[in-house]
Amino acid sequence: MKTLVQKLLAPLAAAVLCTASFAADKIPVTASFSILGDLVRVVGGERVAVTSLVGPDEDAHVFEPKPSDAKTILASKLLVTNGLGFEPWAQKLAKSAGYKGASVVASKGVKGRTLTDEKGRPEADPHAWQDPTNVVLYVRNIAAALGQVDPAGASAYQANSEAYVQELQTLDSWAKEQFAAIPAPKRKVITSHDAFGYFAAHYQLQFLAPQGVSTEAEPSAKEVAKLIKQIQREKIKAVFMENMSNPKLLAQLSKDAGVTLGASLYADALSGPGQPGTTYLLMARHNVSQLALGMQNN
Repeated sequence: MKTLVQKLLAPLAAAVLCTASFAADKIPVTASFSILGDLVRVVGGERVAVTSLVGPDEDAHVFEPKPSDAKTILASKLLVTNGLGFEPWAQKLAKSAGYKGASVVASKGVKGRTLTDEKGRPEADPHAWQDPTNVVLYVRNIAAALGQVDPAGASAYQANSEAYVQELQTLDSWAKEQFAAIPAPKRKVITSHDAFGYFAAHYQLQFLAPQGVSTEAEPSAKEVAKLIKQIQREKIKAVFMENMSNPKLLAQLSKDAGVTLGASLYADALSGPGQPGTTYLLMARHNVSQLALGMQNN
């Protein structure tokens, strides 16, 4: 015969078991970095459990996987990467771990940009997510991949992705309005590394950076001096740090050029809790607002 305490606790125990069962039923998905992780959560909704290997405020360019990351991938049914040369370590990690599950390159179908590295060699620009029209392709690719590993949820993933596409289109229209009011000569910005090429091309802006596509490459003193002269010559006051970059380089550059650093931008990673870039949409709106404000002062 149950005691009164047992009777009172029974519903709670049942709820805990139900929650555990529900969590166990979720599709485990691994995303290479935080921005992709957010997109997977949006598309997957309650049907997925997402782990991002490179977390908020962390730099995927210099990420070094740990043994626990191999275990995370092995436990997944889907591995989502950006591609375009952004995270070459991800495929190496999956291969060395013996991962046999499904994979999707989120940027599939994106028209890639090519830049030149510090030695003048062509180099793919992987930062395609900075253009929200590319993210439309990202979420549709993710929805299709989730539908393959979880056919029962395919219609839900499709519906979630298309609802998000509408939000991306709203974001894009709003961003164009913010920049439309800024005269072309003022549309110049300095950032830590060359992560905003797609953004610049889409919104017709000019970004200059002391570092190249990857944060691994340190600029030479000659390159920094050249950039300082350009800042002073063209009177560029819109100078911004990125949340995952070493602050010393740009802080010294802004000091030498006689300009003030603006708010941090979110380039390759979302922000941590309590900051303005915890999701892709919030990140993008923050970046647009800060960039527009900074360029108005040029």
